[in-house]
Amino acid sequence: MPEPDRPLQRLLRRDRLLLILCLVLLCVLAWVHLWNGAGMQEHGVTMQPGMSMPMEMAAPNAAGFLLVLAMWWVMMIAMMLPSATPAILLYERVHAHARASDSERATARTYLFAAGYLLCWLAFSLVAALVHGWLAGSGQISADLLAFTNPWVSGAILLAVGLYQLSPLKTVCLAHCRSPAGFFANHWRPGQMGAILLGIRHGLFCLGCCWVLMLLLFVAGVMNLLWIVLLSLFVLAEKLIPYGPVVARVSGILLVVLGLTSLVREAAVWPF
Repeated sequence: MPEPDRPLQRLLRRDRLLLILCLVLLCVLAWVHLWNGAGMQEHGVTMQPGMSMPMEMAAPNAAGFLLVLAMWWVMMIAMMLPSATPAILLYERVHAHARASDSERATARTYLFAAGYLLCWLAFSLVAALVHGWLAGSGQISADLLAFTNPWVSGAILLAVGLYQLSPLKTVCLAHCRSPAGFFANHWRPGQMGAILLGIRHGLFCLGCCWVLMLLLFVAGVMNLLWIVLLSLFVLAEKLIPYGPVVARVSGILLVVLGLTSLVREAAVWPF
């Protein structure tokens, strides 16, 4: 039996370690950016750590919109990349075994796969930034926390998110996110363009699983750092722990109850 190519093995280990370090560094930078108020100090706005974005930054101009877009994308990277890391590392491992003599191309395709995944969340961030700007411009979210000021809307969002957590679409998307090996077996695409398209497809399933949860940011506050951390941990639990689907369904029931309770309470004090 031929001896293993030790230099190649060292190269594969080095490339995998570099990939892990890049993913960790990107996550850390995103969280540091959020902690520093999404970089608002760079634009002359003083903010305390964990505080929300000022309403002035949602002004309907190009600079303000790009700033809001960047804030949302950084937030999505911080929240979603940790839960996608196992799929990214599995993609790299599959290529390392399938193309052991072509490790550099395999590693490059892993970065393309990750880029495709993040492009999906960039598209989501674009929509979120547009909605954010419209809500801020129409005065429907508060100036301090960027949360809905209308309790009816907040209650309706809680109810809608809870119902989505219990929906078949949520179940299907979560199953794909929790089983990256099955996803790759069913949707594998070769080549560099295939890596990007596969990353986008995985990102779409992830988007289908989690986008409704992001509406909760408008209930607790778009830049409420504690709420962002809690949502990130919840996403990790849904996708990575053994009883993730149970967590999703229990959260759905709780959110439905909470939303209905909020709406009933508002109806009780509504001046007819």
